[in-house]
Order: sequence, then structure tokens, then C-alpha cells
Amino acid sequence: MDAPTGIENYTVIRNNRTMRFGYTTGSCAAAAARGSVSMLFSQKPLEAVDLMTPKGIRLHLPLVDIRITSDEASCAVRKDAGDDPDSTDGILVYVTARRREKAGIVLDGGAGVGRVTKPGLAVLPGCAAINPVPRAMILKEAEDCASEYGYEGGLSLTVSVPGGEEIAKKTFNPRLGIVGGISILGTSGIVEPMSEHALVESIRIEMQQLHSEGYEYLAVVPGNYGEAFLRGSTKLGNVKCIHCSNYIGETLDMAVNMGIKGVLFVGHAGKLVKTAAGIMNTHSREADGRMEILSAAALTAGADNMLCRRILNCTTTDDAIGMIASGGFRESAMQLLMEKIQFYLDHRSYDRILTGAVMFSNVHGLLGKTKTADELEKMILAQKTADQTEE
Repeated sequence: MDAPTGIENYTVIRNNRTMRFGYTTGSCAAAAARGSVSMLFSQKPLEAVDLMTPKGIRLHLPLVDIRITSDEASCAVRKDAGDDPDSTDGILVYVTARRREKAGIVLDGGAGVGRVTKPGLAVLPGCAAINPVPRAMILKEAEDCASEYGYEGGLSLTVSVPGGEEIAKKTFNPRLGIVGGISILGTSGIVEPMSEHALVESIRIEMQQLHSEGYEYLAVVPGNYGEAFLRGSTKLGNVKCIHCSNYIGETLDMAVNMGIKGVLFVGHAGKLVKTAAGIMNTHSREADGRMEILSAAALTAGADNMLCRRILNCTTTDDAIGMIASGGFRESAMQLLMEKIQFYLDHRSYDRILTGAVMFSNVHGLLGKTKTADELEKMILAQKTADQTEE
């Protein structure tokens, strides 16, 4: 049986299931830093170290793959993401500690830790992708440990993650311009399962980065279907776009607060049709109503009760749109839906930015555009042309 780490009793209920908390790569690195610095000075191996996280949860983390010489010491802590579906779960986060003549602690990333190449993130371009809170945690543990041993000289700390470059391909890092590995992350030191906050934060970071690069009008897609349609069926084929997942409302909120001037959503009907009823989180656990919305649009367009009942019994939006089309109401029903989508996008953003949407179906192609979509498309393209001119 694995030794207790201190996280075992922390759980949360998600969808009627009890799910375990975990700890971040930042906590792993901070614990490994304490371990490696301690072993450098003591020249004796340690089995585990204690770490107080910013969340207020104390961890007791085992150290593995310990290596000690007179000049340096290194060890690793294994990441435990709890029940969160995290691509970094189970990885080893290493820290190597070395003495240096000059006072102070120098912290850098080694193999498997990404390096920032673009502005707009919390870490400056050229630096290792170790976010501010983990960086502070790592430095604090090293400083406290050095103080305990009465050491006043300098230290060099290197964080590395074997296999980190490959793991990073499954994360947002390539989109953010972080190359060569993963980021060392975590604002609380603790991973809460299925954290919506973490997903929304990743959207905010990507939006902030584009805004810092001068983008004032953004193309936003819920997921891969939206990006594929944007790339293959619109004039925006080569523009940078943001994935917002189900968080249409939160994306608009962040755009308004950030000073973005316009947002164009390009999405499949399975997602965007929900916004015609003011549903701004399109995850099925939050709300569905797709068939009710499509049925109401068909009824308003002139469909009879029999057709509306058939639409209500559909299981996919593609099937429902096919029935609407078979009755001859596709164009008018889609126009009604786009008007409603425009209304609710404007309502959510308090009319403070230009909003619009393009809705499509994988089966039926382009379904409709809001009245502002073409204008937003031109703004986004003009912005892209300006980028090319600067290059």
C-alpha cells in the first residue's frame, strides 16, 4: 500500500461521484527542491518531505530516484492528479540542486520543461515555463532549507521532467508558444478534479496572449469541429483562433473585461443552437433544450404540430435540421435562430463589444450567420493582414 501523502481525505462531489484531490506539478517541484537542497547539505538520502501548499493542505511527499554527490543532489516527486483527467498524472518532476559561488538562488528549467517564446503570459519570453506561484514555492522551500543548514552561499536549481516534451503536445502549450516541454503550474498547489476554473483560466491566458500581440478581434470556436469548419469553409482559414469549449458566456465576459473589441463564434449547431435560448454554458449537464429550441424555431417559421413533434423526438441536431429542411422551413428557421443568438450574445456582453456567430452542421453545411458575422470576419482578416505587414 502506498504511504499517505496527506491528500487522501480531500474529495469533492462531481456528477454524484466522490472524486479525489491531487497535487500540482508546482507542488512536486517545490517538494523536490526541498529534498534536493537538504540532501546536498546533509549528504544523506531522505525518504519524503513535508510541504504546505498555498491551499492550506499539508502534503507528505515521497522522494524517488535520489542521487547525491559532493557537488550536487537530485530527486523526483511523482505527480498525483487525483481523479482529474490530467495528461501529467504520474509523471516524475525532478529538481537538481548545486552550490554556486554567487549569492542568491537561480532557478531554471531543464529537459522536459517548456520555454516561453511569446509575450502575454505570466512568464517572460525566453524563460522557463515555471509559473509565478510554483516559482515562489520552489524558491521558498530552497531558501528555508538552506537557512536551516546555515548556508549563505548561492544555489542553482534545475527543474526537469522526463518525457515532458511529448506530454506537452497534449496540452495548450503549443498554442501558447511554449516549446520543449510542459509548464510547471498551480496557483493553490492542489488539483481539484474536473476543475472548470482551470479550463476557463486556460481560455483567459490564451485570450490575454493574443490581445498582448495586438489582436482586438477574435475568432472563437467551441472545439475541433468548429476549427475544422473555420479552416475549410470560411475566409478565416489561416487566422489564429481560441477554443472556448462550453464556456461561451465566460469567454464573452473575459473579452469585455480585457478590452477586446469583437468576438466571432464559429460553431456546430449542437453547441451554438443552445445560445438561441440564452444558454451560455453549453455542456449537457448544465442544459440541453436543443430539440425544444429547434422545434420552436420551426413552429415560428410556420411548421405544423406534427413536424414539431417529430423534431422533438430527434436525438441529434443534424436529424432535426434535416426534418426542418424537408418541410421547407430551413432558411426561415435558421434566420430566426441567428437573430436569437445575436440577441443573447449582445445581452451577455452588455452591447459593449461587437459579437457574432456562424453556425454550421457537419451534414448540412453552413446554416446561418448573425447580422454582424461578415463585418467581424472583415475585421479579423484586416487584423491578420496588419500582422503580415509587420512581419
